[in-house]
Amino acid sequence: MTVPALTPEQLLEAAQRVGLSLSPADVTSYLGLLAPYISAYNLVDALPDNLPEVQYPRTPGTRALPADNPHNAWYVRTAIKGAATGPLAGKRVAIKDNVMVAGVPMMNGNAILEGYVPDIDATIITRILDAGGEIAGKTHCENYCISGGSHTNAKGPVHNPYKMGYSAGGSSSGSAVVVALGEVDMAIGGDQGGSIRMPASWCGIVGMKPTHGLVPYSGIMPIEIVLDHTGPMTTNVRDNALLLEVLAGVDGYDPRQFHEKQPGTLDYTTGIAGGVQGLRIGVVKEGFGHVNSEADVDACVQRAAERLRSLGAIVEDISIPEHLIAPALWVPIGTEGIVQTMMQGDGYGASRRDLYVTSLMDKLHGWELRADQLSETTKLLTVLGVHMKKHYGTRFYGKATNIARRITAAYDAALAQYDVLLMPTLPMKATPIPPPDATRELHVQRALEMITNTSPFDITHHPAITVPCGMSEGLPIGMMLVGRHFDEARVYRVSYAFEQSGDWKAM
Repeated sequence: MTVPALTPEQLLEAAQRVGLSLSPADVTSYLGLLAPYISAYNLVDALPDNLPEVQYPRTPGTRALPADNPHNAWYVRTAIKGAATGPLAGKRVAIKDNVMVAGVPMMNGNAILEGYVPDIDATIITRILDAGGEIAGKTHCENYCISGGSHTNAKGPVHNPYKMGYSAGGSSSGSAVVVALGEVDMAIGGDQGGSIRMPASWCGIVGMKPTHGLVPYSGIMPIEIVLDHTGPMTTNVRDNALLLEVLAGVDGYDPRQFHEKQPGTLDYTTGIAGGVQGLRIGVVKEGFGHVNSEADVDACVQRAAERLRSLGAIVEDISIPEHLIAPALWVPIGTEGIVQTMMQGDGYGASRRDLYVTSLMDKLHGWELRADQLSETTKLLTVLGVHMKKHYGTRFYGKATNIARRITAAYDAALAQYDVLLMPTLPMKATPIPPPDATRELHVQRALEMITNTSPFDITHHPAITVPCGMSEGLPIGMMLVGRHFDEARVYRVSYAFEQSGDWKAM
């Protein structure tokens, strides 16, 4: 992609965009001064890229046919075999379609990306294959992953495994569905506002958002570096812990990883059956009774808390008023991050050391020419982000980040007294999928109405898991447990004790 020398017209256009006034003499001067810098760009272009090698053979897979995909959960089916032995031997793993699998199509739920084929494996793909897992395919996710509902994918809505026509949650919608249906043993999800936990809750499975940076995000299309998390979605707690053991640890690429935890050294399964005797659980008052909370959901989660008390835990009601503020902080961080990273930043942004997949950046560049193909939610947040940047700069992003430290400290103070915090994952059960002729207002409502309990922990970076704790009107209800940073083992221990105490569908 050779960069030609600037023409006088191009130079003047660029100068005008940044408010510079150049005379004819200035133009001549600038063109001469810029020549060696253009040469440097062309030297970079001529050098081979430095990307990780693809280690396991595969084919592009096959597109899922409607007859074999009634819930519209699959995008592409594959059978990529990993190592002959390992902790995931015999396990089939589905991959959310914002994660790069070399040679396999990826569209991240959006028509603009359709036709893109990654040239690398994300770090977590290599780790799954090295551990003996099989990549069973790519699952549909929401349009650019910006929806907690399951109705925004360019290929149509993803249906709840318990009730056709109802939402599976998002944005990791397809991953939750194929796990719930038993079509795979495990799946990968992503979580920036609750996108692992929301679909896991509505589909009746286990979904863990780990501590920020514990699992490398390298080779996954980001939304916003502060919010990006990826993690496991499974039918049971032990498999979830097992998959996280495989995924976790530094990879040398991801700037989200400030820790030094090494891959293959983290143990979440050994002590998982330790029980909850004497453990302290804080039931967060502010997680219940929201404007859109359903009484049966709140009651079901309260019964789950009582069950943990019957198992020997010390369960107490607590108040964290900051929990009600936290979702508002997500708005400037998420909205401006979406614009800076995904939209204006060609999917990556800049100013950080990362694994930049330039083929994806090339595919995304010029998205403005097809902006009408974005989902209503993405359009709305993009317009807001562009407006805020023009008129207010990034002051609200910065202030929200500053306040987030106070919110984090409030949760930390509670977690200094309690081993885990407990609340409903979502305030309501799965909602009907908006009809094709639904208003924009309904589309947006169904995409973002449920994130009040989940989004705070994407900002504060605490690990949070959802575990199914009951059914109402034929739909699953999830309980969320939140732990101290990098204390996933204790979160799994409480989750496992609850899971083993009885059949959640009969609770």
